[in-house]
Amino acid sequence: MELGLQGRTAFVSGSTQGIGYAVAAALTAEGVRVTVNGRDAERVDAAVARLRREHPGAEPSGLVADFADAEQVERLLDALGPVDILVNNVGLFGLADFETVDDAEWARYFEVNVMSGVRSSRRLLGGMLERGWGRILFVSSESGVNVPADMVHYGVTKAAMLALGNGLAKLTRRTAVTVNTVLGGPTYSDGVAAAVEAIAAARSVPTAAMREAIIEQNRTTLLERFIEPDEIAQLVTYLASPLASATNGAALRADGGVLTGML
Repeated sequence: MELGLQGRTAFVSGSTQGIGYAVAAALTAEGVRVTVNGRDAERVDAAVARLRREHPGAEPSGLVADFADAEQVERLLDALGPVDILVNNVGLFGLADFETVDDAEWARYFEVNVMSGVRSSRRLLGGMLERGWGRILFVSSESGVNVPADMVHYGVTKAAMLALGNGLAKLTRRTAVTVNTVLGGPTYSDGVAAAVEAIAAARSVPTAAMREAIIEQNRTTLLERFIEPDEIAQLVTYLASPLASATNGAALRADGGVLTGML
């Protein structure tokens, strides 16, 4: 299906691997000039080179910035220029007992998971409105709706991301700019894969068996497997396109049926 994105520009935060890279690759395949981002210059360069190999003729670029550092983010935004599609993907993830998460860790999670989207959207939304077209997308999680007991700090920031997207959408009334959020489910991203492998090694069990055990513990999943990053990316790419013009202020599920309520 032709999505009508040829020649558009996009910035995807946290996009050297996992869901972010999958989104960057899907947009590049549609003819979008994508700027990828990561904290490490070598990994950014590697992601750009990979996009060029996978999509001959494409012209991706990369910018290095740690979204936990406001000054680095401002420098990135200064260098970025006009953007048609902003994908706020960067985020921290981790299991922790509520009592062990101190104020500094709460602040770090808010800085990366919430303020990253605040700063990028604040800088780029105005240009989209002036040019008459644009897309802002937040990659959130089903954990923002059903906050897990073993990562309250993560779930709360993902809930805040949902609220941010909903509020920003109200600023786009009667325009061709939209703001939407994707609620991803348990996804086998690079970070999750590393965590599963570490748990499997600690328990002296095969990684595949550990994967199955984790999914079996999630009794509400209808997919009954981990979601692949590409599956999240396809929904993000559709929402970035002109075909999704009537979808605004929405939270769309790509959760594999984990959430049991109607949303």
